[in-house]
Amino acid sequence: MNWYDKLSEYFPVEEMKSKEHMETLLKEKSDLYHKDEGPHHVMMYAETPHFTFIDYLFVSTEARGQGLGHKLISKLKEKEKPIILEVEPLDYEDSDTYKRLNFYEREGFTHAKSIGYRRRSLATNDQNVLEILFWSPTDEAEESIYEKMKQTYEEIHTYKDVEFYGASYEDVDRVLTFDSEEVKS
Repeated sequence: MNWYDKLSEYFPVEEMKSKEHMETLLKEKSDLYHKDEGPHHVMMYAETPHFTFIDYLFVSTEARGQGLGHKLISKLKEKEKPIILEVEPLDYEDSDTYKRLNFYEREGFTHAKSIGYRRRSLATNDQNVLEILFWSPTDEAEESIYEKMKQTYEEIHTYKDVEFYGASYEDVDRVLTFDSEEVKS
């Protein structure tokens, strides 16, 4: 099974980029967008000089619990810059969401409570609510994570969206919001 099939089998259609989109990012933004692939994993990520964004992280069922996810995250942490990712909100009827959040918590990720993220899927036309998690080697402010997430949305998620999907994603200011009151609480 190729890397894209592994990802699309694991991630919901509303969260998936097209294969053409990802291949174009790998080719045209090779200085920014990367693929780390092995027999039991696929990790797609964007690395800027100031942060890393994990777009997709897949570890095969047979390799789970063997430390592979930890090794992949640790390799990114060695670069000593913030790591940001999107996850589905906790769904008590879907044990995978609990396991995923638990994994990232064990890895030291923090839930960015002040960042709202609501994106319309061009595949299903449904609104998806996702949560932003981040890890930082310093005491990174959530407002800084918000700005980095906006950059990711504009440079990665919406890259050539009309060409790939026949429609544009919503403007970044409609998709991502920052609630400064949430930071204070």
